[in-house]
Amino acid sequence: MTHLSFENKKVLVIGGSRGIGRAIAIAFAQAGAKLGIHYGHSQEAAEQTKEMLADNHHQIFQANIADASAVEKMVNEAIAYLGQIDILVNSAGVYQENPLDVTNYADWQTVWRQTLDTNLIGIANVTFCVAQHMIQRNMTQSNSGRIINISSRGAFRGEPRAIAYGASKAGLNSFSQSLAQHLAPHNIFVTAVAPGFVETDMARSILESPAGDAVRQQSPLNRVARPEEVAHTVLFLASEGAEFLTGGIVDVNGASYLRS
Repeated sequence: MTHLSFENKKVLVIGGSRGIGRAIAIAFAQAGAKLGIHYGHSQEAAEQTKEMLADNHHQIFQANIADASAVEKMVNEAIAYLGQIDILVNSAGVYQENPLDVTNYADWQTVWRQTLDTNLIGIANVTFCVAQHMIQRNMTQSNSGRIINISSRGAFRGEPRAIAYGASKAGLNSFSQSLAQHLAPHNIFVTAVAPGFVETDMARSILESPAGDAVRQQSPLNRVARPEEVAHTVLFLASEGAEFLTGGIVDVNGASYLRS
């Protein structure tokens, strides 16, 4: 990944304290970027991520993504520290199962609210604040802005046990495509990355369970993705020369789910 250079680029990674977000932060730092690392709850995990980054000029920022005021404050703090934001990666998300046939109505409401408030509305609010900043900078083709959203294979194949999650990621895809059309005249380019299962804390319980082998066998590679593979895709989409991919949704699922 280090063959892609992001020297002098300022990157804000939402949900950068662990998992895919941590791998993305590490990859950008290795490529020379200055990082703002957002975390929601675990300052300890965010500090650990920061310690893993190349150099020591990066900073962590806390906010509950479901809180619109906290999001605005966090983005402003990140801009003040970094000086500007060139690249935004939205990697925060929650996964909660809510199968309709065994979920009571009150829990059904709670899961939908919590999932959409974080995975879709929260990400939309972060993007609004950063995109306003990018527009005000009058970005050019040679100094463009990038917004990359981490979606999911579940947006396409369905999530029968995590219905709100699948719907939130499908909404995130539509949001990304609409925003790509709207922001292109401002030289701000928007893409989404849709992984399948990835070796993260979120997936560990199922990967280490008796169902883990079946999950791995969904791909002809007989494994799931490594976080670094998702990060590599993100860096490519953020790199110079990838501008015409704006509006695209890139699958990173090892051919476990194919669409055309």
